[in-house]
Amino acid sequence: MNYETTIEATGASELASMTDGEARPVRRNWIIGAVIVAVLLLAWYFMHGSGTAVDEGGARTQDQVVTVVVPGKTTISGTITASGTIAARREMPVGVAGEGGQVVQVLVDAGDWVRAGQVLAVIDRSVQGMQISSQAANVEVAAADARLAQSNLDRALKLVERGFISKADVDRLTATRDAAVARVQVARASLGELGARAARLNIVAPAAGLVLTRAVEPGQVVGSGSGVLFSMARDGELEMQARLSEGDLGRLAVGSSADVTPVGSGKTFSGQIWQISPTIDQQTREGIARIALTYDPALRPGGFASATLRSGTITAPLLPESAILSDDKGAYVFVVGDDNKAQRRDVKTGEVGQTGISVVQGLSGNERVVLRAGGFLNPGDVVKAVVSKPTAK
Repeated sequence: MNYETTIEATGASELASMTDGEARPVRRNWIIGAVIVAVLLLAWYFMHGSGTAVDEGGARTQDQVVTVVVPGKTTISGTITASGTIAARREMPVGVAGEGGQVVQVLVDAGDWVRAGQVLAVIDRSVQGMQISSQAANVEVAAADARLAQSNLDRALKLVERGFISKADVDRLTATRDAAVARVQVARASLGELGARAARLNIVAPAAGLVLTRAVEPGQVVGSGSGVLFSMARDGELEMQARLSEGDLGRLAVGSSADVTPVGSGKTFSGQIWQISPTIDQQTREGIARIALTYDPALRPGGFASATLRSGTITAPLLPESAILSDDKGAYVFVVGDDNKAQRRDVKTGEVGQTGISVVQGLSGNERVVLRAGGFLNPGDVVKAVVSKPTAK
């Protein structure tokens, strides 16, 4: 004991007798030693302090700190994005209904509005006009013969009463009169037929609407094989034919609203689904949802457009994408139970939107769901949960 005291006293006297330059390295060594001791104390605290757990072998391990969220339930508007083309809702092809001939005048052009029965193009009818005049004359001849036959019959009826003409003569004159009247009817029917044929030479609009295309010019010879000369949109009604997968098609209903944006146009048009394709294309596995649109010059049939369709609303938990994991078994999340252990929960996801992903099966909304870093957890891990606000970003 005296020996140690003598050494310490000697060391202290030597330190006191040192100059400032000689004492500075000694003080630095003391400071370094103190820092090392502090670091060791901090390491011991984190390894053996309050935020620890005991594993199966009795060793103490540090709890993982995870952020959790209690999502609750949110009313979510389902949307489906699709693409397709603009077309006439009821397109009417117009061609030659009669015998045809040479076009002498075209009265409308693409983009014009027409009424039902309006003449679109006029075909030369000079030959038909001469035939009508000839038949009209035949009608007059037949009518004159009928009048003469009636007069002969009237005179015969007066003479038969006096006994100058037999009953057989009267019957013969009656038959002659009836035949003359019938010939008048035949002539008039033939005249009507020629008139109808001539009227069909003109190409007319079958209904009111918008002329979409014109494929005929003056001087062109047209006939029954000339094909479509004009195409029209009945009443100007248009539609978008949105192409959708089988799954998306099954989520829609007639009457659902949609927003349509034509390519190259900054305008968005509101419409409604008026028909859902009853069949699926066997090659593409797609169907068509037809969206009715009101006419607008920016909607050009044949043009490309995109649509956002509303597929109804659901009430379900809403989670950010970071909370939902997937593997070969499907989608899942980690929830933290009352024992602060991580548990895997298989889920089924629904609508995907800008605010998050809906979970339609597997969660009630009252669980503490791991918000991030779920990929570093294993079922049964003890964690320290920090609750975050139920917002999805």
